[in-house]
Amino acid sequence: MSINTHPALPEFEYYRPATLVEASEFLASHSAEARPFLGGTDVFVRMRDGFMTPKFLVDVKNLDGTNDLRFDPQAGLTIGAAVNMNRVAASPEVQAHYPLLAEACQSVASYQLRTRATIVGNLCNASPAGDTLGACLLFDGVLQVHGVNGLRQEPLSTFFLGPGKTTLKPGDFVTAIHFPIPPKGCQGTYLKLGRNKLSDLSIVGVTALGYPDLKLPSGYRFRLALASVAPVPLVVAEVETCLGKQAVTPETLREAARLAGEACAPIDDVRGSARYRKQMAKNLSAKALNEVWEKIKRVGLKAG
Repeated sequence: MSINTHPALPEFEYYRPATLVEASEFLASHSAEARPFLGGTDVFVRMRDGFMTPKFLVDVKNLDGTNDLRFDPQAGLTIGAAVNMNRVAASPEVQAHYPLLAEACQSVASYQLRTRATIVGNLCNASPAGDTLGACLLFDGVLQVHGVNGLRQEPLSTFFLGPGKTTLKPGDFVTAIHFPIPPKGCQGTYLKLGRNKLSDLSIVGVTALGYPDLKLPSGYRFRLALASVAPVPLVVAEVETCLGKQAVTPETLREAARLAGEACAPIDDVRGSARYRKQMAKNLSAKALNEVWEKIKRVGLKAG
């Protein structure tokens, strides 16, 4: 038995539509054999390794709006599907208003790969291990999807159906993602456990966001998203409830982290056992929530 250590890409046809409508019509009429692509950092690897063999790759990088990166102080942030992660992370507006998103982008692979990789591609790949998925969920991202019936909006909270599966239908592709203005005073962090420090998929990923909210008994709202511990990225509602209804203390932060560990349903694979992932989800959640709480307190002291 011989093993090909240098597999090549299978043959495919490159198709570059001129308009959004043309792209959707082509994707719909070739739904079983065409796939849209942006940076290609996922699709080319999966084709090379034999996990997919599309006849057509449909380049949607240069269509209307896909290269836009816009911030409006009232409306929020819009990131076109073709905007690469390095451009997002370097944006002054992203750094000022959505630093957690910049942090998540910078955790992805290498600088060279991030010149091709896109947030929208990361989302549409729908890997439960995606590094930017947690930040996009906690910032309440809404996808702008073009299909055979035109443009529509798709909340990211209901977009993921399973590993590699989303709500996109034949003819659909994402043109951009939009984020509303984040809550005032919000602080966040992304903690990633991998087999090495750089360029690895997460064994467990924890994204935490917190901010003052006088409508809650505790006066603060915390949100937590977990990666690589369930079939889809998991926003742990129990954490928000726990830390919203009672005072934020070391004890309640530990309890919230315990609830995060209990909420996940990881699997065994070559990168880690389910038992290990579950324990690390709890431990990293505790660390992330404490980091966010310390940031909130520091900002509060400065403001006072």
